[in-house]
Amino acid sequence: MARYRSEEIEHLATRLAVAAGVSTSDAQILAHSLVDADLNGTSTHGLSRLGIYLQRLQRGLIDPRAQLTVDRRSPAVLALDAGNGLGQVQAVKALELLKPMARQNGIAAATIRNSQHFGALSYYCRLAAQEGMILLAMSNCEPAMSAAGGFEPFFGTNPIAASFPTGKGFPIKVDLATAIVARGNIIAAQRKGEAIPEGWALDPQGEPTTDAQQALLGTVLTMAGHKGYALALMIEMFSSVLSGSAIGSDIGSMYKNLDRKQDVGHFFVLLNIAAFIEPSEFLRRTDDTIDRLKGSKRRAGVEEILIPGERSARKHEQNSREGIPLADETVAELKRWCRDLEVEFDWTEVAA
Repeated sequence: MARYRSEEIEHLATRLAVAAGVSTSDAQILAHSLVDADLNGTSTHGLSRLGIYLQRLQRGLIDPRAQLTVDRRSPAVLALDAGNGLGQVQAVKALELLKPMARQNGIAAATIRNSQHFGALSYYCRLAAQEGMILLAMSNCEPAMSAAGGFEPFFGTNPIAASFPTGKGFPIKVDLATAIVARGNIIAAQRKGEAIPEGWALDPQGEPTTDAQQALLGTVLTMAGHKGYALALMIEMFSSVLSGSAIGSDIGSMYKNLDRKQDVGHFFVLLNIAAFIEPSEFLRRTDDTIDRLKGSKRRAGVEEILIPGERSARKHEQNSREGIPLADETVAELKRWCRDLEVEFDWTEVAA
């Protein structure tokens, strides 16, 4: 794959969103979140998703100028309505509302309803970690996963994430789909015409499959069997039932349902570290934990014990230096959007 400069990619993504009716400031939020995913090596949530957002904007299925409104408010809790706006934009704005509340109260929580797919949860968690806070985030998403023992899509891959600041130059990052694999990996395999590994998914008849297209029509398997199912249900309760957003199979599919909104729900809990412990002591204890983990006995053939978040931090550094690798089909799709929206495609490949 060719590599491209992150600044050029972000600038183009911003201009495409603006051409689709998004304000410049909101388009910058969207573009930054997508490019950040690619910088961290999470290409399934990066520029490869921009095309479907633009398509849904064009069809009126996402409101490009939606306002984030407050349905209910108490000293440490917000119930928010995303107004069917861009998920990334409304999530960043929700986090900004929570920060002063968490600084004052030590903790603040928000439900967000009437939203969309909003990319990688770790993006918002890392924004909080950069300000000495811990964000626990979760979201439902379009139906792709069944209850344990079933094969009818009900849950999304329902991710949960948290990041913790460290003194090591990268945050501890935990970002997990409750499926055995993020659905974006199956979408990526389908686009490339590649098979998926055994044990990832069931076809529409409930039989195991390695065909990515059949997997997308069927169901992704939960991680850890019934434990993943229970965790997915917990996330559905926080993100959907508590928020007032659509539940389970009532959520609109971003790719399949191009005639109705998604109505995705999210749940954020923001903790101010200073309310629990001196921040310097937290960093000391966190770094000591990391040192003990990395210094623990390794199995034969293991060169290094990595901390969650360390690999993506290294990938971020590499891609910032060498350019972001993008699949040819992603670049081709963005060129088509440039022609459709009359936006100049001005990227140049980074020399190897």
